[in-house]
Amino acid sequence: MDLQTNLPLVFQHHPMEGWGVWGFGWIPLLIWLVLFLIIGILVYQDAEKRGMNGLLWLVLILIPMVGLLFLLIYIVVREEKPGTRNAVEILDERLAKGEITQEEYEELKDKLK
Repeated sequence: MDLQTNLPLVFQHHPMEGWGVWGFGWIPLLIWLVLFLIIGILVYQDAEKRGMNGLLWLVLILIPMVGLLFLLIYIVVREEKPGTRNAVEILDERLAKGEITQEEYEELKDKLK
């Protein structure tokens, strides 16, 4: 007689025992963790470049089960990159600062058109 058959079901050996998470082992879990860590680091760097709180977004994205939701929220609410001005805006600013004269401004603006 097999000793294992006399044990309650909870203590009996199961075919998937030792396989870890969802029967596929720990490798898929580690892959997901590494993937979210990489995404979190990229979001951190992007947020810092845009003048936002990168550490906050990194932590929010790394929270299990809601990280994707926060990633989508970040993509929607992130600010425009500083330095994404067009040439005319830069000319306007240079004219206002007195770096160029009105004649130079008009000449450069005509070249842009």
